[in-house]
Amino acid sequence: MAEKKATKAATTTKKAAAEKKETVKKTATKKAAIVVNAENAGFKAGDVYNALAAANTALSVAEIAKAAKISNEEVILGAGWLLKEGKIKDAEGKIVLA
Repeated sequence: MAEKKATKAATTTKKAAAEKKETVKKTATKKAAIVVNAENAGFKAGDVYNALAAANTALSVAEIAKAAKISNEEVILGAGWLLKEGKIKDAEGKIVLA
């Protein structure tokens, strides 16, 4: 009888080990840092200007980011440069060439 108990105990531990689920490790995604200097702002201004010129219509920040393949933050950086120079203006919450 002692052998049967030992066998049952061994099978229950095997079942318990088989029932354990693997844990999924989640890691935080790191966002790329934007370098803010005159050269980078000028390049992003060029990207924004070219996207607006190609569209030939008013675009939102997200639409410009998609067209120029840059982030929303980079669009805002470039748009600030262009606003200061008077090359773009606001049209009902969207950006349009002046």
